[in-house]
Parts: sequence; C-alpha cells; structure tokens
Amino acid sequence: MNLSILNEIPPLSDKDCFHVVERYKTEFTFPLHQHREFEINFIEHGKGLKRTIGDSIEYVEDYDLILISGERLEHVWEQGNCVSPVIREITIQFSPDLLPSCLLEKNQFNTIRKMLVKAEHGVAFPIETIMKVYNLIDTIAREDKGFEQFLRLLKLIHELSVSENSRSLASSSFAHAERNTESRRVCKVKDYINQHYTRELSLSNLSQMVGMSPVAFSRFFKLRTGKTLSDYIIDIRLGYASRMLVDSNKTISEICFECGFNNLSNFNRIFKKKKNMTPKLFRAHYRKNKSTI
Repeated sequence: MNLSILNEIPPLSDKDCFHVVERYKTEFTFPLHQHREFEINFIEHGKGLKRTIGDSIEYVEDYDLILISGERLEHVWEQGNCVSPVIREITIQFSPDLLPSCLLEKNQFNTIRKMLVKAEHGVAFPIETIMKVYNLIDTIAREDKGFEQFLRLLKLIHELSVSENSRSLASSSFAHAERNTESRRVCKVKDYINQHYTRELSLSNLSQMVGMSPVAFSRFFKLRTGKTLSDYIIDIRLGYASRMLVDSNKTISEICFECGFNNLSNFNRIFKKKKNMTPKLFRAHYRKNKSTI
C-alpha cells in the first residue's frame, strides 16, 4: 500500500520568518499531510475533533495546542465527534532556520532546544499552559506589525518550552526519530532494542549489556525514560507495527510476528489498549485519509 501523503508547501517565502493564519470554520477537510516547517496549531471550541499525529489518534477537548517539528510526521485534524458551530484555529508555521543550531546551542535556549527535539514526535500541551499563553497567541494572530509578531512568537516558543506536563504523541519508531537522552547506558540499550525489536528481549540480557544488575537497571531505566523497560519495548514494537500497517499490504498476522509479538490475540489486545482502536481500524483510518489526496 503505497498511497501518498500530501506534502504541504506552506505560503512561507524565503524572506519570511513565519506565517500566521487565523480561521473560523465549521468543519475540518484538509487531508493527512506533512511539511518541513515547524508548526504551532491552536484550536478553540473544538471538543470532539479527531487529531492524528503520527500513530497517535486522539479526540481533543475544547482547547488543543500542538507543536510539530518533525519533517516527515504525518498529521491531520478531522471532524470526528465535534458539533461546535464555530471552531477557531490559529496556525503558526516557521522555518527550522528561524532558530539555527548556533543559537539553540546557547545556554539561554536550552529548554527550547529540548522541546524542539521532543516535538519531532508532536507535543501536546496541557490546559494550564494553553490558558497561560492564550492572550499571547491571540495577540500574535491579530498583530499587524511583523517585528512585534516576531518578538511575541519568540516569547510564545519560550513559554511553551518551560511548560510542565507536555506530552509526546507519536512513537519514535513511527515518527522516524529517536528520543534523546543524556544517559549513555540508556542510549546503548535503546539502540539495541531498535535493531533487535523482532527478537526476544530480556531484562537480564539488556542489563548485562550495561554492567548493571537487572533490578538496578530496571529502576535506572524508568527513572531516565519515565517508562518501564517492558513498556518501552512494547511501544517500539507497536510503532514499527503501526508504520507497517500504514506503509505495507502485509496481513495483520504477518505484521504481528514480524514486529516481535508472538501471539496475535495478545497483539490485538495490546494495540487496542494503547491506540484505542484495533490494528484493522487503525489501518482503515490511515488508508481513508491517504486516499483523499
């Protein structure tokens, strides 16, 4: 199944730092797409909209605020269960060159650098952050002086970077990106898992790789990643399975076993628990969106 995804070309010229558009709409019809530009997308009165970011599919609340920095990260907002008569959407797209690496490497931009790496998987911000930056987003949308907009955009990016409880959305194995970590030992284990996720992976063998006891490594891994080792392995396998559901015509059974699951019923159960839908429905969701292009 090699259906194409729309490669959006935003109206952002080489002489523009960013592009801002505010829309009031009753429905969402733009298809599944991806683009090189970074994007901040804010939605007001959109309860029930169906948001797809990579292999993350969720129904949003009344307010939704997302940052995407992944060039190949597919995303789309659909009508879903939303019945709001008027939905407000503000989209801010800016070039990756707006914040060059020579700037992001400075100490003052540390939180922004980390956020942009995290946003390669898509980042959702909590309602507390949304309310904190609401007026700032509103001002950016209505400001007609370009330089003032630019200053407010930098302020917005900083405020988002220090937000607590922001969530990564797409899995790393689906989003073509790896989550960075400061721990060399965790990196070594993650690299091994990514290369051997189709095989049986045991705590004892993985902990031995980095010279730690199984109990110590288990605690260490969860402290550094926020996940148990078994949950991380499942997420990696599900990410690869989701990508194969989207990009191939292989049967669900074939995908199950090729991604390291040894039981089809167990695979279906775990997939539905993590993604809130069966593998069959997930494939149908992506196939429908790709077919609209």
